[in-house]
Amino acid sequence: MTPLPLPLTNFEPETHAQIERVDIELPLGRSYPIWIGEHLWSSPQIWGSLPKARLALVVSNSVVAPLYAQQLIDTIKPHFERVELLALPDGESHKTWETMNGIFDHLLGALADRKTVLFALGGGVVGDITGFAAACFMRGVPFVQVPTTLLAQVDSSVGGKTAVNHPLGKNMVGAFYQPEQVVCDLSVLQSLPARELSAGLAEIIKYGPIADMVFLDWLEIHLASLINKDPQALAVAVKRSCEIKAWVVGQDEKEGGIRAILNFGHTFGHAIESGLGFGEWLHGEAVGCGMVMACELSHELGWVDRAFVTRMTQLIARAGLPTRAPSLGVQTYLEHMSHDKKAVGGEIQFVVIKQPGEAMVCKAAQEVVVRVIEKCTGH
Repeated sequence: MTPLPLPLTNFEPETHAQIERVDIELPLGRSYPIWIGEHLWSSPQIWGSLPKARLALVVSNSVVAPLYAQQLIDTIKPHFERVELLALPDGESHKTWETMNGIFDHLLGALADRKTVLFALGGGVVGDITGFAAACFMRGVPFVQVPTTLLAQVDSSVGGKTAVNHPLGKNMVGAFYQPEQVVCDLSVLQSLPARELSAGLAEIIKYGPIADMVFLDWLEIHLASLINKDPQALAVAVKRSCEIKAWVVGQDEKEGGIRAILNFGHTFGHAIESGLGFGEWLHGEAVGCGMVMACELSHELGWVDRAFVTRMTQLIARAGLPTRAPSLGVQTYLEHMSHDKKAVGGEIQFVVIKQPGEAMVCKAAQEVVVRVIEKCTGH
């Protein structure tokens, strides 16, 4: 694995500027910036490079739109002749082809063209649907990610994965399609409910065991500040998460290799989401519990010791995330995991921790997986 080409110790909040920039480095002129900071929507440097177009469509949802849509519209209005708003229903259960078709209906009704710019204003569901719609409409129109949840800022808005869910699996229909830029305004996190904040912390915690144990040390020390939405602590955590994801995506945009490590906890987590019915658990809650299960599997395979599993379980619990998996039945878990996108020929592939700070993808004997499921569900 290519070493992480970033400083590992510059984590103190006072060292961070008011506006941070992390670049996703991709070939063929497709690189783009991730902007991180407070009150970014009023900063001219953020919006000066927007694509030129007659029409812009802000896609949000019924919860976020009343809070922030008008503010974003007022910000981008000088750059377009017309700015329209579409508010989708809220929740993972609406991350469907039918919901996305509503975006196409609106664009066609507004006489959108190939230069029309979409703005995804919301969490991971809005970002994924809007990005996929942008990839499909007229074979591709530009879009901008404006994530309003912690989870979206540190994970789903970054890297170009777009998708909708299918009844047989999460994110099974989608495309790799990169945004023009990502604007992570930390100010909006102050209105985030505690449960949503915890869900975002799961994706932040993930980056430690897969790539940077110094960051995991920092998270253990500063977790209370993050839970209390301290702006400086959030700036550090969001920037470092984006740096690590940018490093991974820059090496493997379409998940042919190293990018799969970003799915640590997700094979089990997606099975939980699908098995319960999308929306019962938040994505980050399922990933948090899935990381506990993946750590248990790593231990069962002989890669990490019991102390590491305990350390991760305790941190995930402190973040307000579930560490005990729902009792769906072993067969239900196995069936849903067999539909995981990493599965090859029906064989389930797991992201495990080879050693703290390094992850890998591997297969595991079914009896070992069953043992982990039974242990983590209490059966």
